[in-house]
Amino acid sequence: MPRKLLLPYKSVFPRFRAPRGLHDSSAMNAARSGYRVFSANSTAACTELAKRITERLGAELGKSVVYQETNGETRVEIKESVRGQDIFIIQTIPRDVNTAVMELLIMAYALKTSCARNIIGVIPYFPYSKQSKMRKRGSIVCKLLASMLAKAGLTHIITMDLHQKEIQGFFSFPVDNLRASPFLLQYIQEEIPDYRNAVIVAKSPDAAKRAQSYAERLRLGLAVIHGEAQCTEQDMDDGRHSPPMVKNATVHPGLELPLMMAKEKPPITVVGDVGGRIAIIVDDIIDDVESFVAAAEILKERGAYKIFVMATHGLLSADAPRLIEESSIDEVVVTNTVPHEVQKLQCPKIKTVDISLILSEAIRRIHNGESMAYLFRNITVDD
Repeated sequence: MPRKLLLPYKSVFPRFRAPRGLHDSSAMNAARSGYRVFSANSTAACTELAKRITERLGAELGKSVVYQETNGETRVEIKESVRGQDIFIIQTIPRDVNTAVMELLIMAYALKTSCARNIIGVIPYFPYSKQSKMRKRGSIVCKLLASMLAKAGLTHIITMDLHQKEIQGFFSFPVDNLRASPFLLQYIQEEIPDYRNAVIVAKSPDAAKRAQSYAERLRLGLAVIHGEAQCTEQDMDDGRHSPPMVKNATVHPGLELPLMMAKEKPPITVVGDVGGRIAIIVDDIIDDVESFVAAAEILKERGAYKIFVMATHGLLSADAPRLIEESSIDEVVVTNTVPHEVQKLQCPKIKTVDISLILSEAIRRIHNGESMAYLFRNITVDD
C-alpha cells in the first residue's frame, strides 16, 4: 500500500483548515499506483476543481482533449494508455448542463473502449437531480441519466449532497454520496463572529431536517419559515389529477371518491425566535434565489440583524448575483462543487469553501480499497 503522509490542510482560505481527522495525501505517485485522473470539461473555468484535487493527490491530470466540433458535436481524445488502470473522471457541471453530460458520457465510453479496469465518475453536483420524481406526464430524468452513465462504462460514482438521497437507488453500481456539512459547519464556527448568538433557519418545512442537523451539532436554536408564498416542489402536479375531468362523464357509483378541500397556504409564520439574532439559512442548492431573498426579508422583519445563506451547490442562475446584492442577505456561502467565479465578480457577498480535500481523500481510499466510513463520521442521514 502507498505510504500516507499526514500533512496540514492547505487551503486557499488562509484561516481555514481541514475538518479534524482528514489529512492531505500529497505524496501519492499516480503513475506507480496504477490510476489516472482526467477532467472531462472542455472549458478552463471548470477544470479548476480537478487541478485542486490532483495537487492534493500529488498527481497530474491525464492527457486528454475535450472540445466541440464546429457543428456542436463533442469530441474526446485520450492521449495516453489507460489499459488495466483505475480511472477517475472529474466533471463539474457549468451552466451548459447538457454539454457537460455529453462530455462525461463520451469520455467514459472512450476509456471503456481503451480497456480501463474501473471508471469512477467524480461528479460533485449531480445534474438533473431535481427531476427525480414523477410529475404529471413527465419522466424521472435522473433515472434515465443513471442508466446512460452505466451504459457508457462508469462503474462507480462519487458525488456530494444529492438533492434526494433516494437517487442512489437509481444506479446499478456503487454511489458514494459525500457531505459538505463538516466544511460549512467549520466555516460558521471560524468565520462568523458571535455565531453562538445565531439561529439555524429552514426556509421551508421541507428543509427542516437539514436545519435541525446543523442546529444540533452547533448547539444552536432552530427556526422554520412556514406558509411561504412561492410555489414549492411539493405543490407541483404529480399526475394524480390526470386525465382531466370530463363533464357529464359516466362514473360508476361505487367509484365515487370523497371531495377534498382545495389546498391553501396559511399566512407566513416564523416558528422560532430570531429577534436580535444572526439567522443562518441552510439548504443543499441555491439556484433561483427569489425564495432565499423572500426568506431574508421575513427574517429581517422579525428582528434578525444579520442573515447568512449556506448551501452546498451554488448554481446561482440568471440574475441571482444581482438579486443577492440588492437583498437583505449579508453573505452567501457555497462550496466549489459548481464553478461560480463570474457570479462572485458580480456579487462580493458570495463566498466559497473549498471541498477538494474530501474528494481527493475519497479517490485515494477507493483506489487503495480502504473503507469510506471514515469520511462519514459524525454525519447524519439528514445532512
